[in-house]
Amino acid sequence: MDASQELHRLTSGYQVTEAVHVAARLGISDVLADGPKSLTQLAESTRTNVQALERLMHALSALGLYSSIDGKYSNTELGTALRIDVPRSVAGWARFVGTGSHWQAYTGLEDSIRTGETAFPTVHGEAVWEYRAKHPAEQEAFDAAMTAMSQTVSDAVVNAYDFSRFGTLVDVGGGRGRLLVDVLSRYPSVGGVLFDQPDVVAGADELLSAAGVADRCRVVGGNFFEAVPKGDAHLLKSIIHDWADAESIEILRSCRRSMPDHGRLLLVEQLLDESPDPVRTAFSDLNMLVMTGGRERTTDEYRALLAAADLDLVTTVPTAGPAFVLEAKPVR
Repeated sequence: MDASQELHRLTSGYQVTEAVHVAARLGISDVLADGPKSLTQLAESTRTNVQALERLMHALSALGLYSSIDGKYSNTELGTALRIDVPRSVAGWARFVGTGSHWQAYTGLEDSIRTGETAFPTVHGEAVWEYRAKHPAEQEAFDAAMTAMSQTVSDAVVNAYDFSRFGTLVDVGGGRGRLLVDVLSRYPSVGGVLFDQPDVVAGADELLSAAGVADRCRVVGGNFFEAVPKGDAHLLKSIIHDWADAESIEILRSCRRSMPDHGRLLLVEQLLDESPDPVRTAFSDLNMLVMTGGRERTTDEYRALLAAADLDLVTTVPTAGPAFVLEAKPVR
């Protein structure tokens, strides 16, 4: 491998991100779902300029997303993963990761490295949560991305961890309920509580009803810094990594107050010291520095956070993906 060529490829990565982002927003892979299309047909369906679209398709074909035979484009395996309607679709993430506020925040990375401060507020003048609340389109893109990503994580978690011993599982910060739906579908004896901000869980009823679990799931809006619903197990997927230590301990203490002595707290997080995909986990950690002020952590760092909230780490369960299930019990 030529080092200079490889480094050039790496430093141009943002161009690839934006090209895939645009393809996802235009729905190119979705247009090609029912078979090959000519450039003219693609341009008509996506309402784009033929000449400019040709240049984009040339670049994305070079990356392996599409193939061209006899002047007609088709999805490859990579391109199919950008369809919105396939299992483990990456379309939601691709549509989000190229949004202006996200990539602009990375222009503050150097300042973050120098100061230790989160880049997003430096670049945009307010925390990411406040910014998205004022920009509904970006909040919607973020929610859709998290819902799409949850499906991949959800499959891995449900296959790796046995939830059958719990009567009521509270999904704290559970978004629109993707993971909780899959748990309840797999374990018909378990009841659920979906808990998140009121405007987030407001969109959950359709998914719960479609999955046939609405009668076993209560939807509650609120603030996890203040209080969370009671249950004999509390599940937090990709929540604690969003926050610095002080805020993380607040959230964990809030959960602890709602747990019985026999209860369990379940964190679904990546682990820096055990990750099966260390590059992905390391860059997720960098993303937390830029975007939220949180961080990915080691097993011992999670153990210390849990201990500060009177919780004892019992075990870590690997999944088929990059995440682990960390099980903790109350300190009596």
